Amino acid sequence: MVSNERTISDSSALTGWYKSSYSDGSQSECLEAARGHAHVPVRDSKAVTGPAVLFSLDGWMEFVTAVKKGRLPHPQ
Repeated sequence: MVSNERTISDSSALTGWYKSSYSDGSQSECLEAARGHAHVPVRDSKAVTGPAVLFSLDGWMEFVTAVKKGRLPHPQ
C-alpha cells in the first residue's frame, strides 16, 4: 500500500475520509483528508483509488492555517 514515505499508492485502503465543509459540492477541485492516522493523508476527491500524499500533523495544520489566512500565492 505505501509507495514511499510520503505517499500511499491506493488511498481507498484508508478509512476516515472527509471533505471540508467549505466544499461547494461541485466535485471540481475538492480535496479529502482522513482522520485517525499517524500522518494526515490527503487525496483528490475524484480519485478515490488514486494516491494520497501524507503530511505530518504540524505540516497539515500549517497548510490549513495558511489557506484560512490567505497566505498562499494565487496562480497566474
